[in-house]
Amino acid sequence: MPTIYDVARKAGVGIGTVSRALNDSPNISPETKEKVLRVAREMGYQPHALARGLAKKRTGAIGAIVPFLTNYFYLELLKGIQHEISRSKYDLILYSADDVTRGEELLERVLRERRVDGLLYISMPLSNRAARKVRSRQLPVVLVDSYHPEVDSIHVENQQGAYQATRYLLELGYRRLGMINGKLRSFPARERRQGFLKALSDFGLSPRPEWMIECDDMDGQDGFNAPAGYRAMLSLLALDDLPEALFVASDVQAYGVLRAAREKGVRIPDDLALVAFDDIQPSELIGLSTVRQPMFEMGQRAVKRLTEKLENGVQDLWHETLGTRLIIRSTCGGDGRKG
Repeated sequence: MPTIYDVARKAGVGIGTVSRALNDSPNISPETKEKVLRVAREMGYQPHALARGLAKKRTGAIGAIVPFLTNYFYLELLKGIQHEISRSKYDLILYSADDVTRGEELLERVLRERRVDGLLYISMPLSNRAARKVRSRQLPVVLVDSYHPEVDSIHVENQQGAYQATRYLLELGYRRLGMINGKLRSFPARERRQGFLKALSDFGLSPRPEWMIECDDMDGQDGFNAPAGYRAMLSLLALDDLPEALFVASDVQAYGVLRAAREKGVRIPDDLALVAFDDIQPSELIGLSTVRQPMFEMGQRAVKRLTEKLENGVQDLWHETLGTRLIIRSTCGGDGRKG
């Protein structure tokens, strides 16, 4: 495989001249440019795409910093991202954060290396300091499933979805409601908690603090995983006084909740009604009532916005919120009204 040095040697020029010819620089005579390009064609020289992109200050790639690639939520989100990127001229580079607290470390690396033209920053909080750095480096960034007032973002109606799920339980006649949530540093966790509390308030009810459980972060995923849901449910079941219905902030947490309930002989929904949030693929198979969010569409819309910024130089600040829908299955006792 010929190199740029081989082309320079055969054309009788320096490698800088070869680079200028290949990148269509105006700082080269038409005759020399034509000679270099002819030699390159004859030798079958193919310049490295990344190297050419760097010379033009473009890489032809979009990056995505995403946590927990094995989580169903992120797999569905990435399907939407990849679907839209496959229709563009860009490649996708994934940066996996095994802990949400490492997201900004990876962001620093991306800003330093500049191997991508734009970035999707997924499901992790962005500090004010990091937001300032993003703006100063002028790297187009879209936050996905997260929010910062000064950076483009797309997410779902977390608060409204949680409100709808909680209100449905209340309309069934349940009054003793609890919530199992993720860590409150997470934007979706905070929003879903607000929706839960608003629904209680609208029915003249106050939350019971002992029934408001924030999952631990032993697995570095803000508590949004099945083991954390399992541990949270065990701590809830250790109480003397139990709720009669439960809103769980994500489907994967609910899988752990269901396992703990089964082990302790708690019947769902006879002893405890349950509604979750996400509607990832396995939830239909186990009859989980949940709030459906458009994960695939969210990924698509994020890429569309990012490519618009890259191609058209769009500068206006953009925040988009997608709707949710309550999906009633067997775990909430929706086939009969209580009380």
